Amino acid sequence: MAESTSQRRYGIGYALAAKKQQSFIQLSLVNLANERGIDLIKIDTDKPLVEQGPFDCILHKFYGVEWKRQLDDYKAKNPNVVILDSPNAIQRLHNRISMLQVVSELKISQQSGSETGGGGGNTFGIPKQIVIYDVDTLKDHRSWEGLKFPVIAKPLVADGSAKSHKMSLVYNQDALSNLKPPIVLQEFVNHGGVIFKVYVVGEYVKCVKRKSLPDVSEDKLGSLAGLLTFSQVSNLSSNEKIDDKYYEKMRLDDCEMPPQKFITDIARGLREATKLNLFNFDVIRDTRLGNKYLVIDINYFPGYAKMPSYETVFATFFWDVVTKREGIVAMNVDVDGSRIDSGEEETKLVEIIGSTDA
Repeated sequence: MAESTSQRRYGIGYALAAKKQQSFIQLSLVNLANERGIDLIKIDTDKPLVEQGPFDCILHKFYGVEWKRQLDDYKAKNPNVVILDSPNAIQRLHNRISMLQVVSELKISQQSGSETGGGGGNTFGIPKQIVIYDVDTLKDHRSWEGLKFPVIAKPLVADGSAKSHKMSLVYNQDALSNLKPPIVLQEFVNHGGVIFKVYVVGEYVKCVKRKSLPDVSEDKLGSLAGLLTFSQVSNLSSNEKIDDKYYEKMRLDDCEMPPQKFITDIARGLREATKLNLFNFDVIRDTRLGNKYLVIDINYFPGYAKMPSYETVFATFFWDVVTKREGIVAMNVDVDGSRIDSGEEETKLVEIIGSTDA
């Protein structure tokens, strides 16, 4: 039986933007997949999807009504195809308010991690935040008077574009006039200048740590004015690193990782709540409390090429998708994101490492 299975080849069609394709579809990944009997096939987005394939799975990061219609048509004619991931499920992450609301929906224990020596009692949540839709609301101090400065200003739309990554650290209320709604104002929480990025690939979870924005003390806040514009919290460019001395004193390697079970439980909960297989989320640790973690961002199909050994992880994941399928969230949801039936969980493969090169 095993021999006949090994002779069966599987096709995974991928529809990715040029930049994503260049970083993700590496020869090393193609070769590892090929060894598993899996062919990675580029989908021609200029041609109707139903005229291509056949595919056992479609991996995509395209959006829009027309693309969703094509996926619907292909799924209707090929009901066994796995769509990674549901367009409706992905859409929820395109709004920074609905994105983090999912965290409050998690039904998991907030006392995880005691077996790792983390002391137990760990809790999680999201920072205090509000959405500002227009300039008039921004000018009305009653709209944001409940927030404590500094705050992070983020575009409401999080669609992966360069514009959606443009953020600002706003030190005081006078600087709010420089912002352009619609935006989300999120309280900045001191977190030791370290952010934890958690990558999820199906049942696989990997947590890495990176440098982040430095803490802002109460004393220093009084002397700061205006705002600091930056792109991504964990990918500060050289001209965005505002406090070199801070980073020199901070030894990232000495930073304690979050408890393994705690992070894994959050990852599993988010996977079930979002009905997504491919995403990452950013977590910070509140330095005031030490055991309070805050989820500040969730991204669909992130830059996995930055994740160590991503090729091996995905070759295994692809094999599970086309052969086992029970543990794949996408098999239990239609293209519109609605639940069909439940499958049994597979044993999770979990690896938590501390790394600055991911």
